[in-house]
Amino acid sequence: MITIRPAQAKDLIEMQQCNITNLPENYQMKYYLYHLATWPQLSYVAENEQGRIVGYVLTKMDDDDSTSTPLNGHITSLSVLRSYRRLGLAERLMSQAQRAMVEVFGAKFVSLHVRVSNQAAYALYKKTLKFDVDHTEAKYYADGEDAYMMKRSLTGLYPMEMDSMDF
Repeated sequence: MITIRPAQAKDLIEMQQCNITNLPENYQMKYYLYHLATWPQLSYVAENEQGRIVGYVLTKMDDDDSTSTPLNGHITSLSVLRSYRRLGLAERLMSQAQRAMVEVFGAKFVSLHVRVSNQAAYALYKKTLKFDVDHTEAKYYADGEDAYMMKRSLTGLYPMEMDSMDF
């Protein structure tokens, strides 16, 4: 059985290893620490029966302009080890993160970047997770590849949205 739970500081090394194993964009440990320290409610891990991290989603709230309306959540990185793919883990990780964006921060939409050449990830985001391409960012990645910037509305997806909560 795979458990989806909030990421903790003790998970960061395994999260980074999962990233290095699967993705061409790798982050320094301080980047993971920054996300976890600033938005501790938003990142999640998939943990197998042996306690090994087999996937994660690293997320944040858009901090480019703290007064931006509507609030925007952003998926920094999503990774699931190859032997654990096609089990619905990416969808479960994304769902948990998006729900937290709505419940904790009142996010109205979420965005992410995906390599134009990464057809498997594009299909996951478009078909399964219902993201739409907003625009293409030329030479977004360090190697010069373009990225699709994709968005998904979070309005109405989760019953605990800030606008409808009773206090």
